[in-house]
Amino acid sequence: MTGVRPRGALIVALVVLLAALPSWGQSPLVAELESFATRYHEDPPRLDRIREGLAQAVKADPRVENLVALARACFIWGDIRAATRDQKLEAYDQGREAARRATELEPKSAAAHFWYGTNTGRWGQTKGVLRSLFLLPTVQEEIRIVLDLDPKFTAVYSLAGNVFYEVPGLLGGDLDKAEEMFRKGLEQDPKFTGMRVGLAKTLIKKGRIAEARRELEAVLDEKEPRNPADWTLKDSREARALLESIKGKS
Repeated sequence: MTGVRPRGALIVALVVLLAALPSWGQSPLVAELESFATRYHEDPPRLDRIREGLAQAVKADPRVENLVALARACFIWGDIRAATRDQKLEAYDQGREAARRATELEPKSAAAHFWYGTNTGRWGQTKGVLRSLFLLPTVQEEIRIVLDLDPKFTAVYSLAGNVFYEVPGLLGGDLDKAEEMFRKGLEQDPKFTGMRVGLAKTLIKKGRIAEARRELEAVLDEKEPRNPADWTLKDSREARALLESIKGKS
């Protein structure tokens, strides 16, 4: 009997240790999303499983990294997999709530604030800008927080540029500021093709067609986009559509 107790105690200790391990390291789903976020064009349906898995992970372990990953997965899913407007709104709302919870747990997480602002902004864009203006102060505040926390968080310049581009001038929209934000982002990362599309749209709206055409052609000519999945399923397609829309204009 005396020889059994240490072994039993060791087994109990190992069970406790193994149960605790997931909370110490990065969740496998978080790591999977990190890798797949730039390759989702290879297998879009895989996003369904990742999003659902992260939703379950958040229920079991609502730590910041799981919440931020869920917010990111929801945004991508809403853009790529949602088949209806209602599905998009549900996905962005789920992402917005996950990121909001993450900001409460870690107020200095630039990523949490970014995905909160991004999902909120996309929800409002999908709902209709004029019908969701009550959310504008939230998006603007999240942009400000991210810029304060980490001015090198490149994607926030795309979010800021799109807000200035989308919102009516009387309510805070400003094409000059939109152009400034997109150009600042491209200074940090010239291969961020979504940023370049945003700049081109702004230039078109400002009547600078030749400049916009150069930006759109640069998107299509980019051989090493920062996010190949975004380039394949979103940016290159929008660039082609915009080039077609300005064909023959000067």
